[in-house]
Amino acid sequence: MIPAAINPQRTADGFWGNRLQILVDNPFKCSCEIMWIKKFQETKFYTETQDLYCIDDNNKRTALLDMKVPNCDLPSANLSNYNITVVEGKSITLYCDTTGGPPPNVSWVLTNLVSNHESDTSKNPASLTIKNVSSMDSGLWISCVAENIVGEDQASAELTVFFAPNITFIESPTPDHHWCIPFTVKGNPKPTLQWFYEGAILNESEYICTKIHVINQSEYHGCLQLDNPTHLNNGAYTLLAKNEYGEDEKRVDAHFMSVPGDGNKPSVVDVYETTPNDLGDTTNNSNQITSTDVSNKENEDSITVSGFCFCLVLVFLRNSLFLTLGPSSVISNDDDSASPLHHISNGSNTPSSSEGGPDAVIIGMTKIPVIENPQYFGITNNQLKPDTFVQHIKRHNIVLKRELGEGAFGKVFLAECYNLCPEQDKILVAVKTLKDASDNARKDFHREAELLTNLQHEHIVKFYGVCVEGDPLIMVFEYMKHGDLNKFLRAHGPDAVLMAEGNRPAELTQSQMLHIAQQIAAGMVYLASQHFVHRDLATRNCLVGENLLVKIGDFGMSRDVYSTDYYRVGGHTMLPIRWMPPESIMYRKFTTESDVWSLGVVLWEIFTYGKQPWYQLSNNEVIECITQGRVLQRPRTCPKEVYDLMLGCWQREPHMRLNIKEIHSLLQNLAKASPVYLDILG
Repeated sequence: MIPAAINPQRTADGFWGNRLQILVDNPFKCSCEIMWIKKFQETKFYTETQDLYCIDDNNKRTALLDMKVPNCDLPSANLSNYNITVVEGKSITLYCDTTGGPPPNVSWVLTNLVSNHESDTSKNPASLTIKNVSSMDSGLWISCVAENIVGEDQASAELTVFFAPNITFIESPTPDHHWCIPFTVKGNPKPTLQWFYEGAILNESEYICTKIHVINQSEYHGCLQLDNPTHLNNGAYTLLAKNEYGEDEKRVDAHFMSVPGDGNKPSVVDVYETTPNDLGDTTNNSNQITSTDVSNKENEDSITVSGFCFCLVLVFLRNSLFLTLGPSSVISNDDDSASPLHHISNGSNTPSSSEGGPDAVIIGMTKIPVIENPQYFGITNNQLKPDTFVQHIKRHNIVLKRELGEGAFGKVFLAECYNLCPEQDKILVAVKTLKDASDNARKDFHREAELLTNLQHEHIVKFYGVCVEGDPLIMVFEYMKHGDLNKFLRAHGPDAVLMAEGNRPAELTQSQMLHIAQQIAAGMVYLASQHFVHRDLATRNCLVGENLLVKIGDFGMSRDVYSTDYYRVGGHTMLPIRWMPPESIMYRKFTTESDVWSLGVVLWEIFTYGKQPWYQLSNNEVIECITQGRVLQRPRTCPKEVYDLMLGCWQREPHMRLNIKEIHSLLQNLAKASPVYLDILG
């Protein structure tokens, strides 16, 4: 008995991949039924070495490769159109012409086809009609399969459906690495996308741009990415998707942060407008869907302080010294330009009388008036600690040696002070004199002395006491040998050769920079614990002593020595805008969180060896950058961990910034990783 051939599973292209099981010396009968075996032998997949034979009608043995059977061949299938395109809602008919012997059976493979359809396979060519084509079928493959006893063949083509855009999903923004307004758009051809903000075209930039993350056939998943948006970006965002077949639009309301200073209340300043850098005119080109640091310090008239510069930010307001107390944040008065360190003040916030006042700040096309606080000076005796005792120093015990500098308040001198410390006959001190001897100035002088007496910390410049015998009134502070930190960093950086008069000092190491940074952070932790807001934290306002000891302090002289670091508003107010967060620039709101922002800038200063932040930009350009969400770039010598810490300080919303204690702890851990060598001080 001649065994029947076993037909293995066939593949889609008409050839068979299963290994053929052959019975040796058991030939087949020559017929069309085994033609598929001959065809398989002729392919590259056949690897058997034995010869295969069949028995013909005359009982003769014939090599299978030589077998000839009339009207017996592989089928073939051909489509009438391999570029199947149709507009949504229309109908289309596709034909499949087949050949082969015996005549093949024809079938259509329409997996997951949604549209209504009908087919006719009784005639050659076979036909398939798809009616009222749905956009959901775009990208679907349609196959015609022809099969007979010899084998099979198939022809396939992709169905392309053109349809108008449809925004199937959009929702309110979510914070991720950036803020994102997520959306999904379907459309073919690929639609162009255009965003509108409050009805006006939104011009995209590197800070506000459309990103497409996933493309699935004619479906696009993406988001409008906003880098550090502020309350100025709150509002209605509309997405318009358009192609030649139509358009669709959807709107979503976005709230990124509350107005600084007023919680959920309306801003005390109602003149803010979207700047032209964000919102353009109607001539802007639409975006087609796609997966889509900085003014040199001007000449610094540095005051040489023999390696010394000064102490706690204690400056005279209205030619007097003052600090304020209370539970809420500081809103700066327009006449406190030289008084950066303040106890937190409790007072109502009232806008200036006119948005066009002399102290208005221009941001883009928007004028920001100064906000005044009528209770800013509200210091009463019962707010001071009852046991506060200010040490009084005899005038004959103070011997002035030389003048170190002059600020708005008066002059600062290097002096010798006798009988100040029991263990030393005399010590070097810095004395600060009061130029204005008016009654108001004297009252503020005494109040501030009482407050300063309560500030005692190893990383805050020490206040020894006052001398009130005659004029001028004097405050006495400790003397820090190596002067202000900014000049110290520059003198120990790669550009020190430009400043050195003699031998070039050794360059600071990374571990030494971390040692400096963690000391400043420790001082700021202490100030925050005492509810003090510094308002002008910068390396120019930190002092360096023996053995790389760093303390926070300032006598107000820095506004004269480092005049290019300040932005003069109106006739007299000076703001350190390069160190200020958006809410301080726009609303003059100063809090512990704004000090955290400034600390991040101080870290940047340290790791750039004292460069001025945004040194290639003018003050107005800096204001634009900060209010629009840009941050300083990572310094070349800065470890990633430290830069990540800086970014944590520069979060747009104050409550999202790192806690000052967290910053100190992180810096401590980094500083402990390697020893600090102190031989740079000589």
